[in-house]
Amino acid sequence: MKFTNGYWLLKEGLEPHFAAQAYEAEQQEDCLVVYAPDRPVISRGDTLNRPLLTLRYSSPMENIIRVRVSHFEGAIDQGPRFELGSKQGLQPEIRIGAEEAELTSGALSVHIPLGRDWDVSFRADGRRLTGSGSRSTAYITDSALAAGTGPFIKEELSLGVGELVYGLGERFGPFVKNGQTVDIWNADGGTASEQAYKNIPFYLTNKGYGVLVNECGRVSFEIATEKTNRSQFSVAGESLEYFIIYGPNPKAILERYTALSGRPPMLPEWSFGLWLSTSFTTSYDEKTVIGFVDGMLERGIPLKVFHFDCFWMKGFHWSDFTWDPDTFPDPRGMISRIKAKGLRVCVWINPYIAQRSALFAEGRAKGYFIRKADGSVWQTDLWQAGMGVVDFSNPEAAAWFQGKLETLLDMGVDCFKTDFGERIPEDGVYFDGGDPAKHHNYYTYRYNKTVFELLERKRGKGEAVLFARSATTGNQKFPLHWGGDCESSFEAMAETLRGGLSLGLSGFGYWSHDIGGFEGTPGAALFKRWLAFGLLSSHSRLHGSNSYRAPWNVDQDEGPEGASAVCKFFARLKERLNPYLLDTAKEAHEQGTPMLRAMFLEFPDDPACAWLDRQYMLGPALLVAPVFSEDNTVEYYLPPGRWTHLIDTAEGKPRAETGGKWIRERCGFLSLPAWVRSAEGLSPDMSRFFRDEA
Repeated sequence: MKFTNGYWLLKEGLEPHFAAQAYEAEQQEDCLVVYAPDRPVISRGDTLNRPLLTLRYSSPMENIIRVRVSHFEGAIDQGPRFELGSKQGLQPEIRIGAEEAELTSGALSVHIPLGRDWDVSFRADGRRLTGSGSRSTAYITDSALAAGTGPFIKEELSLGVGELVYGLGERFGPFVKNGQTVDIWNADGGTASEQAYKNIPFYLTNKGYGVLVNECGRVSFEIATEKTNRSQFSVAGESLEYFIIYGPNPKAILERYTALSGRPPMLPEWSFGLWLSTSFTTSYDEKTVIGFVDGMLERGIPLKVFHFDCFWMKGFHWSDFTWDPDTFPDPRGMISRIKAKGLRVCVWINPYIAQRSALFAEGRAKGYFIRKADGSVWQTDLWQAGMGVVDFSNPEAAAWFQGKLETLLDMGVDCFKTDFGERIPEDGVYFDGGDPAKHHNYYTYRYNKTVFELLERKRGKGEAVLFARSATTGNQKFPLHWGGDCESSFEAMAETLRGGLSLGLSGFGYWSHDIGGFEGTPGAALFKRWLAFGLLSSHSRLHGSNSYRAPWNVDQDEGPEGASAVCKFFARLKERLNPYLLDTAKEAHEQGTPMLRAMFLEFPDDPACAWLDRQYMLGPALLVAPVFSEDNTVEYYLPPGRWTHLIDTAEGKPRAETGGKWIRERCGFLSLPAWVRSAEGLSPDMSRFFRDEA
């Protein structure tokens, strides 16, 4: 949210109360408390008739500083709240002198001058990272308060020359966030809009630190837009809490951020193979499904998972978790027959219960749905007629939902695509009495946690996996996630990658996307290029909206560079990479480093990598540059060092290049830029794997 009208003026009706000076500081146990009036205090009379901001500085973990800014503290915190960790017994060093108050946690410290103009600075290893200066920290009221706006707390942190901002969830616009306004508010907006399914109020910069705003509801970010040299964030209400997380490098920032917000578990080995879907509105029955499975196997395309999308249930009945008897009269037998071919089975679900579903009356009677203020069920016709929304803040409702899914697991289903979770009412009434505005984003956390915990209980740790669309802070603990509804175009393929790179820099270790695009039917060239990209991602799924994604349905060319051949080639290549992928997944699990990595993450000291969003590292060793053009050309940057091509050969040997340069080339459909780093910087096991692969 922008509060200003240019640099000097504020928008009409706004009354700001900026922290003007640190009037007084004191230590309360492990917390440094600073009191900041909105004007300098010169005489005793200046302490009257004015707001006083209270700032509390503490540390939940080493190299992380928590800042809480508050005005009125008498409000009841109804929740919900992110589930964040802390190190018990951590005691930061607090020093209050005559001229400055300071709190230190590890190498990170915050410094607040006392009795002078407001100028807070965060420092680490002898340098200033960022800070909050004049007119930065503020409580803002609005004369239109009766209309439902304000008050707000806002903070501004300085951005240095050349400082770039990344993250804020799975965002499909420009990869570097400078110059963008970003509202943290989950929405079903597709990949071609500024909306996002996975909004994470966390960013990191190339100057060695990250910022997490600890707010479940809407957070408005102005990244070098309100003021070109500051990053601003604001929330409605009387308080705002954020964390400064020190690196010094981006991997260390993510390691500390995920120690605070949670790390992804290890996923089953089979999940890294190829998934094939029925697609969304296509017509299919068991014969269709078995035909797809057999067609893949007959063509030598390794397949690991078959997914049944929405219409495994009867139309108007979603979700009743009951197989459509007209289309699937023997679901248990069908699942058994699919699994006899060596596959796992996934089915689509969501938390919306249509009025015609047999579960609606049961959920209504037991109070398991989000309600209106008058106690009635909150309902809508958007998506499913008369649907209600399961209230996962009610433990009994969550257990009820799990019980319905458990029947499917006992039938042989292995995992669930947990779709939706974004269209959550802002005016709903919840069982736990929580703030509906905060529940909107947080809903997806409870939804996916409910399903993931059931899978862990039934299948065991390390065997549970979801295919989820929506997310908030902490959802990385319930993987995996896919990129949502994209069009079938090269432009959408590129925006999809930007979303994945941003999500990886927001703490998510695993990520997938709809190969070929969701909306429309891809042309043969696009589909084959997306196959290479999709099968060189952490997880790989063939899925569409109103057309099948079995390769021969998109491209009937069965020649050496037809879609079936390309799918077979890259699916088998991914199988060969499996040991490397599992090692990379272990890094995600243990350190919070994503499998699909922005070049900046792996090469933070190379300025050429800071803006790159059309290529990526799959793990620490493998550089991939998808081909985004109809004419088969690709331009990419190869960082300094010795590189060996994973696919191409020259004179009977793997093609090799010395990096530190841009390359423009034309690729056949059975290749793309896929370069392996020299052994420096790789673990012995990874180095040995690629040496043997060569």
